[in-house]
Amino acid sequence: MPAHQILLLAGDYVEDYEVMVPFQALQMVGHEVHAVCPDKAAGDSCPTAIHDFEGDQTYTEKPGHNFELNHDFDAVDPADYDALVVPGGRAPEYLRTYDEVLEITRHFFAEDKPVAALCHGVQLLAAADVLEGRTCTGYPALEADVRISGGEWEDGVTRDGNLVTGQAWPDHPDWLAEFLEVLGTDVDHAEPAAADD
Repeated sequence: MPAHQILLLAGDYVEDYEVMVPFQALQMVGHEVHAVCPDKAAGDSCPTAIHDFEGDQTYTEKPGHNFELNHDFDAVDPADYDALVVPGGRAPEYLRTYDEVLEITRHFFAEDKPVAALCHGVQLLAAADVLEGRTCTGYPALEADVRISGGEWEDGVTRDGNLVTGQAWPDHPDWLAEFLEVLGTDVDHAEPAAADD
């Protein structure tokens, strides 16, 4: 399995699980992940938000951890990366106002490189105008954003070519498995231990 160099677009109040879990899981299987944020450098942090689903009409939000970036945004050349990860939370709403972020995002689609977006990450894809004719998903309230952008909406983890999308952090197992398959990452699945009789 070749190791890939993966770019992860973070920002202030990125969703805690949606940035921490893929950042760690992708490194665990051997990939190099550069987590970046506009106007920040390696060693800087992004505060995170914990979004939960507690029976209300939408998610609740609580303070999360500080997520430490490990690469300088200004040093990013998207041509150096094999894939892109866009977590959700509140960050995509403001990240889409940066022209550099939109250009980076467009590069991965123009070059047909793997892209994994979760939850509100689809806001960034819509703003980059890369969803025309693509099937994807995101946080359910964003269905209108996807359709207005020319995309097709589907519930649950969705794969359209090299684009893998999920609705929120509860989708991590299936979303990450699909993304690893797109990356060509072979992960041996452990067999459950036999129960003693």
